Amino acid sequence: MSLNDKIPNNVNLSDDRRLLRALEQWQPSFLDWWQQVGPEGFQGDDVYLRTAISVHTDGWAHFDYVKMPDYRWGIFLAPTETERSIGFGDHLGDPVWQEVPGELRNMLRRIIVTQADTEPASVEQQRRLGHTAPSLYDLRNLFQVNVEEGRHLWAMVHLLHAHFGKDGREEAEELLARRSGDPDKPRILGAFNEPISDWLSFYMFTMFTDRDGKFQLYALSESGFDPLARATKFMITEEAHHMFVGEMGCDRVVQRTAELMRAGKDPRAEGAVDVATFQRYLNLWYTLSLDLFGGEISSNAADFFAAGVKGRYKEAQHEDHVALTGDYVVPVVRNGALVEEKVAVRNAMNEILRDHYVEDCQRGVDRWNRTLERAGLSERLRLPSRRFHRQQGIHAGLCFDTEGNLLTGDQWEARKHEWLPSPADRAHVTSLMQGVHQPGRIASWIAPPAKGINGQAFEFEYVRRS
Repeated sequence: MSLNDKIPNNVNLSDDRRLLRALEQWQPSFLDWWQQVGPEGFQGDDVYLRTAISVHTDGWAHFDYVKMPDYRWGIFLAPTETERSIGFGDHLGDPVWQEVPGELRNMLRRIIVTQADTEPASVEQQRRLGHTAPSLYDLRNLFQVNVEEGRHLWAMVHLLHAHFGKDGREEAEELLARRSGDPDKPRILGAFNEPISDWLSFYMFTMFTDRDGKFQLYALSESGFDPLARATKFMITEEAHHMFVGEMGCDRVVQRTAELMRAGKDPRAEGAVDVATFQRYLNLWYTLSLDLFGGEISSNAADFFAAGVKGRYKEAQHEDHVALTGDYVVPVVRNGALVEEKVAVRNAMNEILRDHYVEDCQRGVDRWNRTLERAGLSERLRLPSRRFHRQQGIHAGLCFDTEGNLLTGDQWEARKHEWLPSPADRAHVTSLMQGVHQPGRIASWIAPPAKGINGQAFEFEYVRRS
């Protein structure tokens, strides 16, 4: 079987012998990586997966039982837009590029490699979660996320091989050599080196960290480098499921907690997650994900925008696509106090993207609060200040409480477990992680979903254990 038969694609792989040979050489390394650090203990099981076989509505969501190593990882670019022009920056109105401009080669390679590195990282972070899945429905959703992250890696590796020559081939190999959390060869971005050893963290990751991915992909889908824009537009389609898993998974945790509280029971004593612990996990994963947008004041972000390489979220909705005038106000610490400073809009592109992200996250938290409200409870969840617990940007190395008030180092150390998971929180959550792998059954710390996948019932055998 040829590579073109094994990998569904709309990039005419069979017509490009050089690219075909390069991917033929990379594919065995990818499959070795998947077997070594992909989902542990489930590679021989039949999983009810969605597989993309084309970009069209009747082809991008084909459901069937598949063994994960046999998943048909494909390469898809969204359809070409005739006469598409660059929509922002110094090249506003110019025709988009089908090949990499020489002067932008390093910039584009850096952006593509950083995006690509997140895809295998998340698979590595989640590789042991299957053993403690709360239901077969959730187990299947985990594996769907995993195989799609693998497909997104293929999308970026295709760009590296197709447009960056020897450098691209070397970068593609390095993507399989780094490991999440490895002290010697870690993944590029901090949140992708954090351990995900429990399902509450997994739901938080897919809610908050995958949501960062949504906004990064939207920004890249505006790119003047047309193959990158077309690749990321299709990735956005699949990313929506990852965020659904996180947002609704968290909501089901809150629903179960609310049921117990409404009955006058202590969730923690009943083997569930209390609201305060849930809030501390929220604080952790939200702030780790805020860091992924980069510094609030960034010359790199300004350069990306100016070059027409990375735009804003839904750039067409902005009035000024050149962004050479106007300011953005950023709170910074000066002489031990918070003051507001004006920053040129281009230098605030990371923060502008982060604004959209925060708004979208708030919508999810509002959903969870409605669940608490329907149960007649007064407790509410909230997003912490975006200055809280930051390791990147202008607030890195400084201490703030969840309201954004400046603290001393001693104050932080004395109070940090009010806001972030304590060893006791982690031990409790870990104690709940007992795998449930029988159709129609579910762990006691989470509510069942309102409906199943692709019209199937919750009781459907989403994973057939071998």
